[in-house]
Order: sequence, then structure tokens, then C-alpha cells
Amino acid sequence: MISAIKIKRNIFYLIMGMIFITIPLSSCKKLVEVNSPTTSINGKNVYTNDETAVAVLTGIYSQISAASMTGLDLISIGLVAGLSADELVLYSGSNNATLKTYYLNNLAAPNPFNIWSNIYSKIYIVNLAIEGITNSILLNPSVKQQLLGEAKFLRAFFFFYLVNLYGDVPLAITSDYKVNSVLARSSQEKVWTQIIADLTEAKTLLSPDYLDASLLKKTPERIRPTKWAAIALLSKSYLYIGDWKNAEIESSELIDNTSLYHLEDSLNSVFLMNNEEAIWQLQPVTYGMNTLDAKIYIIPSTGPSAYTPVYLNDHLLQSFESGDLRRTKWVNSVAVDDTTYYYFPFKYQSATYGAPVTEYHTIFRLAEQYLIRAESRAHLNDVANATNDLNIIRKRAGLEEHKYSTNSALLTAIVHERQVELFTEWGNRWLDLKRTKTIDTIMGAVTPQKGGIWSSNWQLYPIPSTEVIGDGNIRQNPGY
Repeated sequence: MISAIKIKRNIFYLIMGMIFITIPLSSCKKLVEVNSPTTSINGKNVYTNDETAVAVLTGIYSQISAASMTGLDLISIGLVAGLSADELVLYSGSNNATLKTYYLNNLAAPNPFNIWSNIYSKIYIVNLAIEGITNSILLNPSVKQQLLGEAKFLRAFFFFYLVNLYGDVPLAITSDYKVNSVLARSSQEKVWTQIIADLTEAKTLLSPDYLDASLLKKTPERIRPTKWAAIALLSKSYLYIGDWKNAEIESSELIDNTSLYHLEDSLNSVFLMNNEEAIWQLQPVTYGMNTLDAKIYIIPSTGPSAYTPVYLNDHLLQSFESGDLRRTKWVNSVAVDDTTYYYFPFKYQSATYGAPVTEYHTIFRLAEQYLIRAESRAHLNDVANATNDLNIIRKRAGLEEHKYSTNSALLTAIVHERQVELFTEWGNRWLDLKRTKTIDTIMGAVTPQKGGIWSSNWQLYPIPSTEVIGDGNIRQNPGY
């Protein structure tokens, strides 16, 4: 399993890459400032020092944030899942064959450059960290606790996307490459059990406060996971497995923390750095840039290009109700030759090279928690409170409050609200289509409009053929 991490000699280089990652930043400070070590550092003594131990986890956040949007890493999920679903259109002049396969729902298993491999390489580093941190007797106890919580949280975060994108996946929870190299695929139920267990533990380990690079002092920067980030993913995970009561409990705990979180009144503030709706954000680390979302989504006046190759699908544009402020604030357009209009996501609005950093890449935010709680309450037949949660989001968008006479109508409205509130954010639409079992109906109509042919098999991405060939215990997903 996972050819990218089977070779034991790579352990040292992986860890060192985390510690000494140095990405020049123009107008924002580094995610962590580690003093140069006075003695040599190797994989065995990383966890004898607070600074180097912290740097391993910080390096993972930096890797995610620095990856190319078209490089099929975690940061790419909003883009490729948006192309797979009914959110984004690939510009006809694009010669990016990889993006085209996602857009046409025609993925080829031989492609080795895959989200699968990029996520598993990070899981391996996290497993090393969990073992090293757990066994360390020299770390500051509070630093050790926070780091262990971050590592457990990250592992759950990574497996959340693996199980949703690929179905049954190998459950690698050790750094032993001999064990990992022969792992078979575990059932989705078993993977979800591990996700819930890791998040439940992370919730107890992580600080309720945002911490700076030392993990000892509070900070206004919302870029390291906290107890509340674990709760955000825990509520989402419970929602995905249909545990409505626990999803309601977890989302309520987060929503009730009004000392840290509230919905931003202005839609223009929702994706700004350290805003009070943000639960967990990634700090930009690409030199001279704000977020990579803005870089790839904002289309210049000349129109789409190899660097800005996507625009919004009419299916999404037509889903906005009249008067929805999200349509005017989070969608922008350019007119080419005064005849052809291209509409693009405008949640992140700063794409000018060298501009001051004002936006962070937002992974979890409070609005989604209201929608999670609304959906959970609807399934629990609490129509009144579910409707209230939904209307809070609608009101912020400038829409009238609605009443719903049946759970069915309410649930349909909630799914629609997720579509127009969370578009192009971390693959939410693609995953919602799958978990609500509407994907065949929607994509059966949309994929032919793209020029492809839909099959229910395409709702799972293919496992890289190198993994199937290299490990006789792993079978390919159906249809590939």
C-alpha cells in the first residue's frame, strides 16, 4: 500500500523537510519561527525539543497551503471536486488533461499524480508524529498535549477526505512501513469509527484557545487547530454517517461559543484573515500572494487562460434566488469582447501579486455549523428549530425567512442552502450529492452537458494503479 511512503530511508528526509521548510513571505510572518539548532537533528531526536516537534506539524500546514491548486493535493479538492460536480466549467481552451478528466467524470486510474498519494504521504508523517510525541519524555507537557491533539485531528481530517473520495481505504494508523505496505482496504464503517475516535480524543487534547508558534501563548491568528476545529469536523462527520443527535450536540457546542464565534454581518468579511466566523484557516505561504483560490478563480479582463481555466457552471448560477446577496458578493464576472460573460467565484478577492495579506484560506466556518445543525434537527423532526437555523443563514444573505410544513421540504431547502452557501469550498457540493443520494439524478443530467457520460461508478475516484499493482491486497474501485 502507498508506494510513496514504503521506503524506510525516506523517513529522515520527510521529517527534515517538515522542520527546515522555509518559504519566503512578503507581507505576512512565518507560520512558525524556529531558531537554528545548535546541534545536529535527526529523525530520532526531533521530539526531544519543543521547537522542532512543533515544526513537524507546522510543516504539514505549510505543505497544504503551498501546494499548487492543480497539483492534486488537499488544497486542490475544492477545484477538482467542483469540476467533478455541477459547480465549475473547464475553459474549452485549457490543455490541462488532468483537470479535463475530472470535469468529464472520466478519470483514468493509471494517473500517479493523485490526491490519494498526497494525502497518504501526510498521514505517514502524522503517524510518525503521534508515535514520537507519545514516546517523548522531554517535551513541555502542554506542548506535548497540543501537538498530540493536532496530529490526531489532522489524521481524522485526512481520512475524512479519503473515505469520501475513494470509499473503502487502507486504514494506516502506524508508521511501520512493513505493515502499511500490505494493508488491504478497510470498510468505510471502520474508517469512520477511526475518524470519530481520533476527533473525540483531539477534542479533549486541543486547547480551546488559538495558540502561537510556541503553543504556549494565545494569539488572534486562527491558523492552528483548536478544540473547536475538532468539534467542527466531529459534527460534520456525525452528519455524514447519519448520527443526527451527536451532530446536533457537537454543532450546538460550537455555535454556543459566542465569545469566539459569530456570523459576520457582511459577506465581504467571511473570508478575511482571522474573522470571527472562521474556525480554522490556512495562512498563505506562496510568495507575494494571498490565497491560491483567488489566484486560480479570478478571471482577468482578457478571459480564461491556462492560469485561470475555470468558471462557474450555469447550474450553480441558476440556483441562486432573486435577491441573494451571495450572488452579488461572492460571484463576479468579466465580459470578453462585450459579448461573452464568464462568471467566477469571488469569495477570495485579492489576487494581485504583492498585495498585503488580508485573506486566509478558510477550511471550517460557523455558517456550515448552522447548516449541519439544521439538517440534523430536521432528521430529528425538530422542524421549528431546524427552520430557525436555516433562516439565520438566509437572513444574512438578504433573503426572506421561510416556513416548511414537512421534513422533506425542509431537507430539500437545506441541501439547496448548502449549495449556494458553500460552493467551491473543500468539495462540499460533490460530497453532498453523494451522501444525499442525489448524485445520479443530478450528474446524469449535468455530465452529458459537459461532454461526458455519467456512470454511478464515477462517484468514487479511482485508486492509483501503482497501488493496485504494487499491493495485491488492494482492489480497484468498480468501473476503472
